[in-house]
Amino acid sequence: MKYALIAAGQGSRLISDGIQVPKPLVKVGGEPLLGRLLRIFLNNNADSVCIIINEEMSEVREYLEQQQLPVPLQVVVKSTPDSFHSFYELAPYLKAGDGKFCLTTVDPIFREAEFANYIATFQADDKDDALMAVTDYIDDERPLYVRTDPDDLRITGYASESYPGARYISGGIYCMNQNALSLLPDAMRKGISRMRGFQQYLVDSGLQVQAHPFSKVIDIDHAADVEKAECFLKELNI
Repeated sequence: MKYALIAAGQGSRLISDGIQVPKPLVKVGGEPLLGRLLRIFLNNNADSVCIIINEEMSEVREYLEQQQLPVPLQVVVKSTPDSFHSFYELAPYLKAGDGKFCLTTVDPIFREAEFANYIATFQADDKDDALMAVTDYIDDERPLYVRTDPDDLRITGYASESYPGARYISGGIYCMNQNALSLLPDAMRKGISRMRGFQQYLVDSGLQVQAHPFSKVIDIDHAADVEKAECFLKELNI
């Protein structure tokens, strides 16, 4: 499995809360967010890892240069306007191998066993073009609501606002195949921005997009989220 990691954001909300460490290096459970994900990727059949960081992240670049992974690590240093453009920059590193890959942002905290099940499910899946992590734990300033078929969790659309019967939001973790990747150039030409826009584009294009529920995903956007994530991880170890 190929893994791609978007770590190019500025982390402005963390900075405004007084956290001066670059977001990828913020520690939760004693590990930097970036290091935690690298470890989890390696524990889940990583063939390669590609990462994008912005041009101002000298500390993060130095951290990555110190890593000695047993698989190829490609680092793209480029400032981009949003997550979708970051994904576009990583696309060339996702075209080889069996064609399947997992893309994530740098800040989700989740149960590692659930992530392992998610990856194994997609690796065994021969019918879906994308398997998107979702959660019914909603504690986000700007959640992306995920509309699903009640019978089989097929994703039928996305919404920025809650609606009657809304259950899931995006977990910010995306497994996709080459059919999904092939839509990137056309989506870019059409002015798609942010990963939420590209997810809707996949559905509108007729691809088979499925939801995979996680019990809880915590995004690290504020200092308070670090505290929540610490408590969450401690509960898992009890």
